[in-house]
Amino acid sequence: MSKRFASPCADVEERLRFEGLVAELLVGFVNIPPDKVDGAIVDAQRRICEALGLDRSTLSKHLADSREIELTHSWARPEFTPNPLIPAGRIFPWMFQQLLSGRTVQFASVEDLPAEASVDKETLRRMGPKSNVSFPLVAGGKMLGALSFGALRAERQWSGDLVDRLRLIAELFANALSRKAADEALRHALDEVRQLKDRLQQENLYLQQENRLYTGSEFVGESAAILEVQSLVRRVAPTPSAVLITGETGTGKELVAQAIHDRSERRARTMVKVNCAALPAALIEGELFGRDKGAYTGAMNQQKGRFEIADGSTFFLDEIGDLPLELQSKLLRVLQEGQFERLGSTRTQKVDVRIIAATNRDLPAMIKAGTFRSDLYYRLNVFPIHIPPLRERPDDILPLAWFFVREFSERMGKKIDSIPKKTVAALMSAPWPGNVREMRNVIEHAIIMSDGATLRVAPLGGANPEAHATPVTLRETEKQAISQALRQTNGRICGKNGAAELLDLKPTTLHSKMKKLGLSRFKETTI
Repeated sequence: MSKRFASPCADVEERLRFEGLVAELLVGFVNIPPDKVDGAIVDAQRRICEALGLDRSTLSKHLADSREIELTHSWARPEFTPNPLIPAGRIFPWMFQQLLSGRTVQFASVEDLPAEASVDKETLRRMGPKSNVSFPLVAGGKMLGALSFGALRAERQWSGDLVDRLRLIAELFANALSRKAADEALRHALDEVRQLKDRLQQENLYLQQENRLYTGSEFVGESAAILEVQSLVRRVAPTPSAVLITGETGTGKELVAQAIHDRSERRARTMVKVNCAALPAALIEGELFGRDKGAYTGAMNQQKGRFEIADGSTFFLDEIGDLPLELQSKLLRVLQEGQFERLGSTRTQKVDVRIIAATNRDLPAMIKAGTFRSDLYYRLNVFPIHIPPLRERPDDILPLAWFFVREFSERMGKKIDSIPKKTVAALMSAPWPGNVREMRNVIEHAIIMSDGATLRVAPLGGANPEAHATPVTLRETEKQAISQALRQTNGRICGKNGAAELLDLKPTTLHSKMKKLGLSRFKETTI
């Protein structure tokens, strides 16, 4: 056996070189950046092995809740490459337990191990290591893993001084890895905070863009129809099911969607809304699903879509009947799989979104016309809720009127405490083609115009609270229609796009009617 392997540090010059290496490593690891730790450990393992004539050094991570270790850092001579994953608890049970207990394990010869390490001895004889020293890696009272140095070609002695120096290296590595782990945890936490901040900013931006007044999701009304809607909302709200709300414009479909969201498990997050009819077809895909930088000309940065903003919440798709046919299949995939790709990207995004859709259109008729997908309709129509128009539920008119009176009186600093009977009768008999939204606007206008404590409502379509208007005669109706046609054509009667063509009359018949109605003086450019 050579002097080198019998006592590698016996030579003074060699010992000084090794001491210098240890000092250099101690200084080098003091302020090492976290991203440089792994490379520095492997380089240090190589330099130590070369300085001491060793064949291999391994640094292993103890896998929690298991008896296995994973080699994360290693250096070895080419003929001694280690296995990346070792069932240490099974093949080295005694040494594994010693290291877990915080003890150093060393042997110059396999036969030096105690009798209780019989399984370890058998494995070592089969695998070939001659001498080895292993140190537990502990930082902050937590067991991280182990650092080992071994000789595989011949046995060697481990002097007390050498073991102390190598233990110092083990402590150095453990502290560096602990700092790296702490830095990674901090970065991960900061990333989560950054993502949360970005998400909140997106939601705040969304709310600012919506710029709508929310007075709560409580229903106002006493009719059987509205009570039935409330009952349906209570039933479906706790479920994850898709909901399709139908009804005329202004009936309160968004309010019903908000009520469902507010009673669901997702109420802690903002309900996200998009009006499919309000966005150009060219922009709606990017608005819904987001876009990557460079997805199209002018896309200078990445933008999250409404689906990503609504992750974990409720997504309300208003006017779903106006969603372009080519995007309906993409929406169907989100409903079925919770997956989609941003515009200009091949990376699949996953979201957990509850869909509520609304429309004032006849979707079954659109399916027959080929403008709406039947499979998307059936996916959305899991739980349908229909809101009747205001004219079909007169019992709700007066409660709604008082609700809006209180809302606008408080906002404008006015006190309205009475509504005349004639006004009530007018409100009750009005056709309300714009439904609740129209009624809200009428009451707001009335509050502005009212000077005292009594509500004064301007004449309504189909009703006049002050007087009955005289019916328009047939003669007057014809005169207005012909006058409007002549204005549109600048007095031109004959030819393409002339007044006669607009009114679907012969030019001679139109001339006759004009004279009869006293309209012969209108300017005529062509007769």
